[in-house]
Amino acid sequence: MHVSQDQQAEIIKAIKQAELHTSGEIRVHIESHCEGHPIERSKVLFFQLGMNQTDLQNGVLVYLAIKDRKYAIIGDKGIDARVNPEFWETIRDEMRPYLAKNEIGAGLAWGVRRIGEVLTQYFPYQKDDINELTDELSFGA
Repeated sequence: MHVSQDQQAEIIKAIKQAELHTSGEIRVHIESHCEGHPIERSKVLFFQLGMNQTDLQNGVLVYLAIKDRKYAIIGDKGIDARVNPEFWETIRDEMRPYLAKNEIGAGLAWGVRRIGEVLTQYFPYQKDDINELTDELSFGA
């Protein structure tokens, strides 16, 4: 897997900054290969990573299979009930130029920042907010 320490730091920084303004939870999962459709793989990971357990059902998973060049963004029920169905596709399309140039850190950080902007509108940060999920990246095989 070729995600440098600098790229990882850039993504984690974007997650931390985005979550300063929202009670939403953003996770990024990276692996080499994706069997099948990336949306279906994301749904499995969403539950494996415990993202369905946030109080407001406001978790978002950004998924990337590097070698297969597949990626997806999915949100929990609380977010999907509020955002336009094309919202995730729009952000995914905005990330494409970065990922096409193998700028993984910049592409994922861009997507995370955009997700954060929208989460802030629907799930603003609460002063008693608890970071329910780790900001660290998760990796698969």
